[in-house]
Amino acid sequence: MAIKVEHLNHIYSPGQPHEHKALEDVSFTVADGTFAGLIGHTGSGKSTLLQLLNGLLKPTSGSIFIGDADITRPGVSMLKIRRKTGLVFQYPEYQLFEETVALDVAFGPENLGLAPEEVDARVREAIALVGLDYDEVKNASPFTLSGGQKRRVAIAGVIAMKPEILILDEPTAGLNPQAHEEILDMICRIHEETKNITLLVSHNMNDIARLADQVLVLDGGRLVMDGTPEEVFARGDELERIGLARPDALRITGQLRRSGIFVEGSPLTLEEAADLIAKAVAP
Repeated sequence: MAIKVEHLNHIYSPGQPHEHKALEDVSFTVADGTFAGLIGHTGSGKSTLLQLLNGLLKPTSGSIFIGDADITRPGVSMLKIRRKTGLVFQYPEYQLFEETVALDVAFGPENLGLAPEEVDARVREAIALVGLDYDEVKNASPFTLSGGQKRRVAIAGVIAMKPEILILDEPTAGLNPQAHEEILDMICRIHEETKNITLLVSHNMNDIARLADQVLVLDGGRLVMDGTPEEVFARGDELERIGLARPDALRITGQLRRSGIFVEGSPLTLEEAADLIAKAVAP
């Protein structure tokens, strides 16, 4: 299973006074099992791309293949798309609505038409995957949980549908630093256990540099970079011109070099930077 996007274009209100080209000739491939990061400033086309990948929008032109299936062709089953691709919106806890955690997580699998026994098994597995105790939370109202727990429950509802592609739009937005790290650790664990494609959208360059195998960069609706974190973040001047920053590790080591302290390498994480700085200043 892979994602293959070919010459994708999307125009809002075509032919109208407020016509807006959100995506222009976007093409890329994300291989099976890849943890990909999608970055770009506000208005770059990220949200439109996510909705196209999930079938919530149809492109003006171009194709999206999920495995061998072209999900953009006329008449394609939305149910099949939902089975393959799970989308976690920003602040997903605002979409919780059931009386109990178990019922909320079960909503997606039930709408896939699964047998009650399969639904129950998926609910238990998904709740465990997001780091919650099923017996402790199954009968709790999701609205009584902490912010981080609510977000875990919302993500569990998507995980329970067993998507082959998991798309997360700013999943740590609004969380405190501890909850931020806990949610990212959870996402990594889910990716490692499910072996699916994970596509993470984030404005946090440190998170993208640390987690992603592949980084896609959108600017003005066009895909301007596609490569490994090392390849993309090595183009720091270009990133800055489109309103994006380098990870802190690269920024700090660059400042040290300019001040006369030579630090070898191009670290992407603060841990890597600390080791290289320690070597640079060692007597």
